[in-house]
Amino acid sequence: MYVDSLFNYERRRTRAVRIGYLELGADAPVRIQSMANTDTNDVEQSVAQAERVAAVGGELVRFTTQGVREAQSIGLIHSALRAGGCQVPLVADVHFNPHVAEAAAAVVEKVRINPGNFVAGKQGDYSAADEAAELEKIRAKLRPLLDICKQHHTVLRIGVNHGSLSPRIMNKYGDTPEGLAASCMEFLRLCEAEHFHDIVLSVKASNTLVMVQAVRRLVADMAQADMHYPLHLGVTEAGAGEDGRIKSAVGIGALLADGIGDTVRVSLSEAPEAEIPVARKLVDYITRRAKHEPIDGQAAPDFNPFVYARRQTYAIDGVGGDAVPVVVAPQQGTFADLQPDFVQGTNAPAMCRLTYAELTDDRLQALKAHPQIVLLHSEHANPVGEMRAFFHRLMLHDCRVPVVIERTYAESDIEDLQIKAAADLGALLIDGFGDGILLRNSNEQISVEEVNSLAFGILQAARRRVSRTEYISCPGCGRTMFDLQKTVAEIKTATAHLTHLKIAVMGCIVNGPGEMADADYGYVGAGRGRVSLYRRKVCVEKNIPADEAVERLLALIASEQQS
Repeated sequence: MYVDSLFNYERRRTRAVRIGYLELGADAPVRIQSMANTDTNDVEQSVAQAERVAAVGGELVRFTTQGVREAQSIGLIHSALRAGGCQVPLVADVHFNPHVAEAAAAVVEKVRINPGNFVAGKQGDYSAADEAAELEKIRAKLRPLLDICKQHHTVLRIGVNHGSLSPRIMNKYGDTPEGLAASCMEFLRLCEAEHFHDIVLSVKASNTLVMVQAVRRLVADMAQADMHYPLHLGVTEAGAGEDGRIKSAVGIGALLADGIGDTVRVSLSEAPEAEIPVARKLVDYITRRAKHEPIDGQAAPDFNPFVYARRQTYAIDGVGGDAVPVVVAPQQGTFADLQPDFVQGTNAPAMCRLTYAELTDDRLQALKAHPQIVLLHSEHANPVGEMRAFFHRLMLHDCRVPVVIERTYAESDIEDLQIKAAADLGALLIDGFGDGILLRNSNEQISVEEVNSLAFGILQAARRRVSRTEYISCPGCGRTMFDLQKTVAEIKTATAHLTHLKIAVMGCIVNGPGEMADADYGYVGAGRGRVSLYRRKVCVEKNIPADEAVERLLALIASEQQS
């Protein structure tokens, strides 16, 4: 298993890493960070943005570092921040060029490299000799960087992204959670062979299922190898507004609930400083479960945390079986586009409301003899752990009754509700648990319609039910080739009437084509003022003017919708 307990919250113990004045891992709290979206060569604007991020609680700030010029600029940003009394550590984000990473490692506290593009790989099949030769090439490129990191006490982040795995890893594993973990472990072993241990790891994806499964695999692989490096958590291209908050809380929250994660970045298509309060709320909500009353649960032997499988249930009154998870509204409302499947007190089927403590042997036998829908709720300080224990107990006794998960909150702020509900329900849905959700909020400042929209958003973010267009949009950085926030808003407005589509809006080509691999359509920055349009993985219009791109994307979608 990847954690000591599936039911009791406890932070995973990792080795400590010092990033400038900041300690990460071990007994340090979960650190919050963001990434600048300024041009790194615009030192004045970059310094101002880093100061804004630090002022709202950001503990690390990352800058895109495409070339040697940007490496020099990030050094100037670093000096200017220190001169102004701001001590926030800086991270250089490097792709494709190991020499840029070497230059940056001499002037900032941390450097991120991507194993998928650290060295160029060949396309096609790899023989054993090909694989050995490429590994030796990586080792030769990595060694000088590690020497500079040792000299300057610079931390290295090994950051693997879904969609940008190397051809060799893709050839062996495909674009899978297993491949993400394997790529990370490969670089980790190379670093350990050079006696370098100041390392932070990340494996990210825009797909929350892939992201959670990949991190769990990595943790399990490290534990087997007696490695205990700290982890950076994030869902890439989460988007903006409600969608971005829900998706981030589902993916990051599921792992935090496992006790995994030492630093968090919530990737929103918004100003970097807007990410910090969201991340802080999420981390605080989960970590306050520490030292809760123990939950006496037993793991079902056929539960696999690394591969998604929905728990098998009977179909009763439209709930369970092969049906998508239902949404039950607690009361009637003026629902617009997203109608709940059931409304309590009107058309909802009969349900037996239970807690984990009430799932006695006698109750189990009664449910097996006379199956009915269960409405599961928890008042425990660790509701995810207690409800997990409920599902595992059902599995242990082969009790296949469908279960609707009920959660009640009392939030006055919609963002607080989004974060808490998505973290709790998302963790269970990603494990394959739950045939429906009933979400309540007792504070009338949030309408029943908003709560209903949130319920559908959580199911979609957990990849359990698609009910509206999904927008995969990157948070933007210094590589972004257009006004990202404006473009995302424009595309959302123009496609709001569509459902069951995935549309990706990506600022540049570094992760764009890879991260949007499962999108139906893609809008990717190709150069200053130029955009390329994709239909799934195929580029169909290349380097078109940005001021025409949205209209042409809509025309492309319309032509396929009509055919």
